[in-house]
Amino acid sequence: MNAPAEGPEPRPAVLITEAEPSYEEQLATRKRKYVTMMVCRIPCLILAGLTYHTWWLALTFLVISIPLPWVAVLVANDRPPRKSENVNRYAREAGQIEQRDHRVIDG
Repeated sequence: MNAPAEGPEPRPAVLITEAEPSYEEQLATRKRKYVTMMVCRIPCLILAGLTYHTWWLALTFLVISIPLPWVAVLVANDRPPRKSENVNRYAREAGQIEQRDHRVIDG
């Protein structure tokens, strides 16, 4: 049996940029959100049509489906929020200029 080599513990990578995801990635994410919300509207409209004999249930499905396009457009056009990351940046330790004790003279 080979024992694993013991060495220094790997340190986390140092972040050198605060770059956001590319425009294409942001656009793809926003498109997915828009399509998902609009696809949720279709079952609401179908269920409203199927439950027309129970007016309050049909009305509930309609009330849910009416603001979905507006909300979907707002979400799709909104910029993604900034991430609150615990950034690992290089920070050097403050070194001392002199390491000896100083004699203090009270006057």
